[in-house]
Amino acid sequence: MKTQPKQEALVGQYNDSSAFALGSEAVDFPEHVRLNQQKLRAELKPSYDFIVCGSGSSGSVVARRLAENPTVNVLLLEAGGDDDVPSVMSAGQWPLNLETERQWNFRAQPSARLNGRAMPLNMGRVLGGGSSVNAMIWARGHMNDWDFFAAEAGDRAWNYDSVLDIYRRIEDWRGVPDPKRRGAGGLLFVQPAPDPNPIAPAMVVGAASLGIKTFDDAMSSMMETDGGAALNNLRVRGGQRLSAFRSYVYPVMDRPNLTVLSSALVLRILFENRRAIGVEVSYSGAVRRIRASVETILSMGAINTPTLLMQSGIGDAAELKRFGIPILQHLPGVGKNFQDHILVSSIWEYVDPLAPRNNGGEATAFWKSDSSLDTPDIHVLQAEFPLFTPENAHYQPPPGAWSICACLVRPRSRGEIRLTGSNPRDPVQIDANTLNDPADLKALVRAVEFCREIGNSEALRPFAKREVMPGPLKGLELENFVRNGIATVWHQTCTAKMGRDRMSVVDHQLRVHGIENLRIADGSIMPRVITGNTMAPCIVIGELASETLRAAHNLS
Repeated sequence: MKTQPKQEALVGQYNDSSAFALGSEAVDFPEHVRLNQQKLRAELKPSYDFIVCGSGSSGSVVARRLAENPTVNVLLLEAGGDDDVPSVMSAGQWPLNLETERQWNFRAQPSARLNGRAMPLNMGRVLGGGSSVNAMIWARGHMNDWDFFAAEAGDRAWNYDSVLDIYRRIEDWRGVPDPKRRGAGGLLFVQPAPDPNPIAPAMVVGAASLGIKTFDDAMSSMMETDGGAALNNLRVRGGQRLSAFRSYVYPVMDRPNLTVLSSALVLRILFENRRAIGVEVSYSGAVRRIRASVETILSMGAINTPTLLMQSGIGDAAELKRFGIPILQHLPGVGKNFQDHILVSSIWEYVDPLAPRNNGGEATAFWKSDSSLDTPDIHVLQAEFPLFTPENAHYQPPPGAWSICACLVRPRSRGEIRLTGSNPRDPVQIDANTLNDPADLKALVRAVEFCREIGNSEALRPFAKREVMPGPLKGLELENFVRNGIATVWHQTCTAKMGRDRMSVVDHQLRVHGIENLRIADGSIMPRVITGNTMAPCIVIGELASETLRAAHNLS
């Protein structure tokens, strides 16, 4: 291993050599991290300044930004295990994490609208959360989404122009320069899919043949318009995943003021009156009570965050009374407003099979199923392998096949997260209510037809031996194909929404209404699900939470 003795490494700066100098003796950085964290865990404190619950795309940001102040002690808790495994680190192996211990393997309630199916709703349960198991696509969300967030919050800090400043600051963009929208030199390496599978640029050309405008950069002005097609932005470098944890937290884990506990399950929030004072956590075979002298931040995702709030006495009073949970704060919006992106795949057999490259999904397009909409409601995703549900397996897709997926990014249906008991380990009930609004089915049917047009276009003909599914179905047959083929895109959000109405849970600074010293920083605070993949917006949520925390407590 090459060693580069650099002075900046002494303050925890991680560099590509994975090594740093300590005095005259070269020390391997990962080993220094291991020894430092081993010591910190062995000497676990009864109290920290800040406790961050969840190490995903938002929690990793908050933990890093707080720990940048050497006078602040930060505890980062993660229910899952270590991320240093091939299926996480290697970009192309991400599907191998599905239904494993590295995910919360939730399932929605069976739904007649999905022909009785109970849809899997996986979420990351590993250091890095969703950013360690996702498809690594960097998507900012549409301009209209952020302006809507700002209107709901009553704070311009959430509008598109403001978050664009954040994106520029945190990015290290390696594509076509765009000083207005892209940044350089930030923590986050982002690039267009390098050396893509030939079907990826062919999909972009196929979309163009149907009137979709093409862009050099999927995150340029494309996300300020009625739609477009481009190669994806990816958080991949040299075939390796770049998770939020690895970019934000790992480089500062050599510091004495940041303790990272994996396999630590948060059971309840601790309170004195209506002031959060820490958490009860199951760790290393024991239940511990650890205090937060300044604030506790929840970054556990759109299923676990509202669940923890309800188990701790914050939620709809009537629901809490059902399980004998003492009511601390009546907030009827906790667990409500559940939203997710759902997709339906169409599949073609390769003429000559091509191996997936990068993340296996390198092309993207946004489209309106209804021209009167102000924002695209359909996200067209490509997969360089066959994607299908067990209910559509009778089409017998061959291994040498590729998919084009119709993803609904502006669903009208709303679901709910509910408790099943007062024990924090009791399973959660997820009423996703997928297709509850008939407009969602209508949009998806149109979107599948549109994706078939792209897949059967002249640009993709050289790669298509035959269309495997669905074929020229119409009417009720096509609707049934959609009902059987719907799957999650793992973008569960909105269950503790930001706002000022009676159903909101946090304010514009992400403080839980009616509670002191407790904030939420994750996708659950979105008033509506973002248009596109959720990792990048969740990182921005983490950055905004960090800014408010640092300002509130005079942290430089």
